[in-house]
Parts: sequence; structure tokens; C-alpha cells
Amino acid sequence: MTKQHHYQQLIDVFNQCFKNTENTILVAGEDEPYYCPAGQQHAHHRVVFAHGFYASALHEISHWCIAGRVRRQIFDYGYWYEPDGRDERQQQAFEQVERKPQALEWLFSLCAGTNFQVSVDNLSGIEVDRAAFTAAVKDQLLRFYRTKIPTRAEVFAKALCHYYNRPWPTLDKVEQLSTQV
Repeated sequence: MTKQHHYQQLIDVFNQCFKNTENTILVAGEDEPYYCPAGQQHAHHRVVFAHGFYASALHEISHWCIAGRVRRQIFDYGYWYEPDGRDERQQQAFEQVERKPQALEWLFSLCAGTNFQVSVDNLSGIEVDRAAFTAAVKDQLLRFYRTKIPTRAEVFAKALCHYYNRPWPTLDKVEQLSTQV
């Protein structure tokens, strides 16, 4: 019997992995996602995902797994973000920055047994080549496999495999992933 996918499961798995070791918790938000370092209002760093969406949680976790120690002390990691409506240059910059986190999000989806689609996050901007971006994200995931998956990402991915009773995705399986959209 397979488990239904619900964001609370991700909260539980993430918090078991990182609440004590990294002082970081995953939180279901009601609006836009963000990251908030611990401070006077909160004892733990908080990865806040949007509207209780399972995929949003995976995406925000992937950003946290990429962010280094210094960035994890800054609200929203101090990352650049240009909202929906980007021009071609801005979209290229977005896709360059998003390759790594979306590659990890794809890994997490494989480990949880859920579908993955890249997020171009530019619905009212220029026409985006989703297939090309998907291929670039897959290439990044393959690079992670051939070099090193970031440590926190690997810990979380393995915990997802364990929770959902799924095997670790092999390099062969990743190589066979479709980039068709």
C-alpha cells in the first residue's frame, strides 16, 4: 500500500532530520514562501512554503539545501528574485540560478514518488522553452550524481526514500528521466 502525499509528512520528515542538528524547521505558510533565520521572534530557522502545497515544500527545502552557512543567516538567503513578467535576460538569469534547487527538487520527487515539473515562474513574461529548461535541470541532477549531492539534500532524500518505502534512485534511473513536457 502506498502512502498518500500530504505536506505534513514533509514537515515531519524534515523536522526529524534537521530540527536538532541544524536548528531548522519546515513550516506551512499561508502566502508566498520565504526563509527566516532564527532570532528574537523564533527559536528555530524556518523554511516556509506556500499555501500548504507539497511541491512548494519540496522546492523551498531544495533552496535551503543549496544555501551555505552565511546565506542561512539572511532573510530569504539574500537571493536575487525578479517576479513574474521577466524579460529574456531576466529569465535566463532566473533559470541559471534555479537549475540547482530544481535538480534537488526533482531528486526529492523521485524519492517521495511524486511527479516533478520544472517551474519557470514567468507566466506573464516572455515565452519560455520548458523542454530546454527541463533538460538543463536534468543535466544538473546528473552532475550532482556524478560529483556530490549536497549533504543536507542527500540526508533529506534518503529520509524520504525511507519514509515512502522507495529505493534510492540510481544514476541509470536518473539518466532515463524524460525531459519532454
